[in-house]
Amino acid sequence: MENDILIEARGLTRRYGPNVAVEHIDLTLRRGEILGLLGPNGAGKSTTMKMLTGNLAPSGGTVKINGIDLASDAKGAKQHLGYLPEQPPVHPELTVDEYLEFAAALHGVAKKDRAAALQRAKQSCGLTEVSRRLIGNLSKGYQQRVGLAQAIVHRPPVIILDEPTVGLDPIQIREIRSLIAALAQEHSVILSSHILPEIQAVCSRVLIVNRGRVVFHQSMAELAAAAVPSYLVQFRNAPATLELPGVTSVSALGDGRFRIECETSHDPREALVERSVANGWGLIELRAQTRSLEEIFVSLTSGDTTDELRKAA
Repeated sequence: MENDILIEARGLTRRYGPNVAVEHIDLTLRRGEILGLLGPNGAGKSTTMKMLTGNLAPSGGTVKINGIDLASDAKGAKQHLGYLPEQPPVHPELTVDEYLEFAAALHGVAKKDRAAALQRAKQSCGLTEVSRRLIGNLSKGYQQRVGLAQAIVHRPPVIILDEPTVGLDPIQIREIRSLIAALAQEHSVILSSHILPEIQAVCSRVLIVNRGRVVFHQSMAELAAAAVPSYLVQFRNAPATLELPGVTSVSALGDGRFRIECETSHDPREALVERSVANGWGLIELRAQTRSLEEIFVSLTSGDTTDELRKAA
């Protein structure tokens, strides 16, 4: 439904002289979604984020936040938005409480409501025990939590996070991912990253950007449903040919190994085992594969694939 659309960007473009950083990006975020914006370094993710949040004026196109045009009513649109840029905008000389109260004031939280707003944000981001500590004395992971807390202190319906786990260690990354998943229960989220596991762990939909253009856009459910299964099989005494019902193609990989592709609803493994036993082929290996998000990402963003990108977009 139209009233479920929280962000709508159409034809979003940014030029720097003759160079095009972002070209005609269309993007929609609906209530309850976590949208992953994925792409290699320099693909245009951060530029897109800055335009969506009103921190960078687009050269062309429009952005609406909760139905409010960002260009004509920036203040009204930004009231519905929380933003964590790649470098958290924290002040190291302030305590967590001092900084969050400052952020709440900037976001227009009424003075009488700020104590409750701070308490709620600190609890959501796991900051209650460090509320009186100087931000500059906190670890990078906790500083990132403070950045998240300032983005949600005014309870916006939309949160935009640009590379929220960059520079963190593996334990901190897991903690921030869990925190984002928890925040998504109350907020719609756009999460920018070039790290595939980050997108797969928390996002419901993925949009891949390369060279400033959208080259892939699907929900994770659609991606899983559209995946065509294939199977790798290896025999000790491999047959010269391999023909099975429901199999659409067989590729010989050498050393008795084959890649088998099938109709979507067909699973050839039981037939393969029976044939192998009956014919003495000596089955060594049999495993299923699907085209992963990583394979899609690599095929769309590596090398000189301009023609493929234009077809995919």
